Amino acid sequence: MSYQMYSSRAKDLLADIKEQYPDKEGVVVLFAGFEGEEHRFVQESSFYYSTGLHEPAIVYVMDMQGKKTLYVPNCMKERSKWVVAPLELTDAYAKKIGVDEIKVLGSTCAGYQMHPFFPQSEYENLLHDLKVALGRDGVLYTLAPNSSHGYVEQRLILQHLQSFGFKPEIIDISPIVAELRRTKDMHEIEQMYKAVDITCIAQDAAAKAIGNGQTEAEVQASLEYIITGSQAEPSFPSIVGSGKNATILHYTENTGTMQDGDLVVVDIGARYNNYCADITRTYPVSGKFTQRQKEIYNVVLETQEYIADLAKPGIWLSNADKPDESLNHLARTFITGKGYGKYFPHGIGHFLGLDVHDVGDYKKPLKVGDVITIEPGIYIPEENIGIRIEDDYWIVKDGAMCLSEGLPKSAKEIEAMVQDKFSD
Repeated sequence: MSYQMYSSRAKDLLADIKEQYPDKEGVVVLFAGFEGEEHRFVQESSFYYSTGLHEPAIVYVMDMQGKKTLYVPNCMKERSKWVVAPLELTDAYAKKIGVDEIKVLGSTCAGYQMHPFFPQSEYENLLHDLKVALGRDGVLYTLAPNSSHGYVEQRLILQHLQSFGFKPEIIDISPIVAELRRTKDMHEIEQMYKAVDITCIAQDAAAKAIGNGQTEAEVQASLEYIITGSQAEPSFPSIVGSGKNATILHYTENTGTMQDGDLVVVDIGARYNNYCADITRTYPVSGKFTQRQKEIYNVVLETQEYIADLAKPGIWLSNADKPDESLNHLARTFITGKGYGKYFPHGIGHFLGLDVHDVGDYKKPLKVGDVITIEPGIYIPEENIGIRIEDDYWIVKDGAMCLSEGLPKSAKEIEAMVQDKFSD
């Protein structure tokens, strides 16, 4: 793995900060997330984007001259007994990962991992160096939006450090990082293509597992077997909702039993090398849509095709002030014209990347390099009909390229996917 790409990103980040804040000296500080015991550790997305590092509880510091220092928990020797390939405290390793120096955060920590409510001593080296670097007037540039969500763990770390008397001026750089992350380079597109390919194979496995009397959990197991076997992991809790459950937008219990006549919404994604896919298909349990189901299915498909044809640089994903140039509002108008407006309760799509709902400013129009989902849906609880079709699109110069175009989605093709297992 080459870290040159991440060094280049750090350089771009620093340049953008200097452009926006030319008169404010300081340091850039990024905090990795903490690992827990109940879930596999996934690095905080913006930290990974800027560093390429997967280790938890590390801290990345960059001064205004571009000097980069990595601070690591003081438990590396103990940690090597428990996990594979912890960071090395050597000059050679620092050079390999594109930093100038590696230091320990502070005093030796108990056990092999750091915890969110760490004692001051475990961060004493970092605190000392930051105070020296900032002096009286220096600014701490970090990810600290003033919102009800976003970068929660990073903000909690900051609050904890402030409880030790460390209270510098803080400037939030999350909008700068979001703008950098939003435009995907070819390396990122390649990872997303792979995540999409894995998800498409998982959708095919799901279709073959669907049948009268089968449980939603069995379908989930079939598709997640593919994801895990492809050295990936689910990018969000898999949704397998049949019958009435198909009308619940984020249904994740997956405890129901499928019956002939039901529809099954399978909304899944693989996370591969930290990059996410998000693809939805709707299948008939019996292998055949009813006339009513097919009618509604085709409205949803027509909506997606209409919006995909409109998606291009310069148009907005969602902009209430420009409804005639907003994919979300155009989709709603289209579905309303078909008589199903009140049954389309969610937006037409979202940005996609290191996070399923990735960073991106909806106030700005789409541009080359964006990756978005287009996911119209119609949900009629009183008829036990829930239908969603979702694909992932890369915004290019002349429009939108469907990354998941190889996965069938016409009503006839969807029926064939389910029926295929009947002929095995």
